[in-house]
Amino acid sequence: MIASAAPMATIETRAFIAGTFRHGAGAAVDSINPADGSVVATLHHCTAEDAQEAIAAGKAAAEAPAWRDMLPHNRARILHHIADGIEAQIAEIAALQTADTGKTLAETGALAQSASGTFRYVAAALETMDEALTTPRGPYLTMSIHEPIGVVAAINPWNSPIASDAQKIAPALAGGNAVVLKPAEWTPLVSLKLAQICADAGLPAGLLSVLPGRGSVIGDVLVRHPDVGRIAFTGGTVTGRRVAAAAAVKFMPASLELGGKSPTIVFEDADIEQAVAGVMYGVFSSTGQSCIAGSRLFVARAIYDRFMARLVECTQALRVGPGTDAATQVAPMVHHSHRDSVAAHVAGALADGATLLCGGRAPEGPLYDKGAYYLPTILEGLPNSATICQEEVFGPVLVALPFEDEADLIAQANDSVFGLACGLWTADYRRAWRFARAIKAGTVWINTYKQFSSSTPFGGVKDSGMGREKGRDWIRSYMHQKALYWGMDEAPLAWAKTQA
Repeated sequence: MIASAAPMATIETRAFIAGTFRHGAGAAVDSINPADGSVVATLHHCTAEDAQEAIAAGKAAAEAPAWRDMLPHNRARILHHIADGIEAQIAEIAALQTADTGKTLAETGALAQSASGTFRYVAAALETMDEALTTPRGPYLTMSIHEPIGVVAAINPWNSPIASDAQKIAPALAGGNAVVLKPAEWTPLVSLKLAQICADAGLPAGLLSVLPGRGSVIGDVLVRHPDVGRIAFTGGTVTGRRVAAAAAVKFMPASLELGGKSPTIVFEDADIEQAVAGVMYGVFSSTGQSCIAGSRLFVARAIYDRFMARLVECTQALRVGPGTDAATQVAPMVHHSHRDSVAAHVAGALADGATLLCGGRAPEGPLYDKGAYYLPTILEGLPNSATICQEEVFGPVLVALPFEDEADLIAQANDSVFGLACGLWTADYRRAWRFARAIKAGTVWINTYKQFSSSTPFGGVKDSGMGREKGRDWIRSYMHQKALYWGMDEAPLAWAKTQA
């Protein structure tokens, strides 16, 4: 747990291209601290030419015998060194990410710890990953093996940089690939810090490049370049569709972790205090800037009034402030323009007839005047078909709806283009099982929310994306599978026999 801001060492603002730190060839851009609007650092965006150079270097490094032929346990040793480097600098990483994203130090410290854990889990999985001797159906021996793809492009959003970076870099490197990472335009600094840690850990030059810049420039090169063999994308559904279309043209494998509008369901037998705490954590932690935020709340009619009164009371008591304050629970949003977008969503809901139970505005006072703050907001009085119930807000905004009929509840919960996550709060394990199977989502939490494990696959269905991160098959999703047939029959193939 990070209790207070740690001093930051010199902030790396140069791109990491083919194993070398140097400024991108593009325009200078400021990284803004969303807590007070101050400039954290100035860096130069990369250009399409920078991206092409990184891809070429990645291809050469991935094909070099030193990496291509490295035994898995030796590759795993480098991943463990990266994990050690992250752990040794968690306080500094947390301070840097809080300055860049506005998140609380407790959260950014946890994200750094998660990144370290990801590298460790993947390293362990790599050392114990066996190939298969498949069952033969003829006079031959059959095997299934996996080989590197080559160059992997990773594109990440701004809400959890270092954890998201690790979830793509670690399995891709474990699979024997090179990685070209494009961090989010608003939050590149911690990704550059991770690049330095990887270099210090002994990762051969060229296997990782980190390119700050615009998605329309860098991202476009990465998804279309013929030498990029796989894309791993986390971000919005609109951009995800474009990435998927480009991948389809190349017959390139892609994993897409996209948006969500996740339902949270509170049944009449739920533990009220546990459910209130879980609902708040699910939607207001990370200031709601989370793809799996439980932003649609369905509450059993029999307890609706009592539950909502307690939820509003507890929500209004949440402490809003800068991420460097250990008491803060709800930090500023990542950028002032994003805060304004969230406010516009709420204004639209009120215009549609929603009732505002709390929040719905920026907090007032000298502490908040220059920051991108927005109060935790709860709305009710709209049907599930309303725009605010269907569109991803990506902010601290919750819409509450009562329910009575369970069949109708399932229909409403699934009435969304998204299918990323769901939360269930009930004491009835049979009901929990029934609903967990009926909800169309990649993850269902039962009497908890926003818990993750590297060993458990994560991803979505419908417009929430395709493919999975995490789990035992994680590394192999960054590899090509190949079949080997070993002929064991000493006689020639019968078809080729000729008359004497």
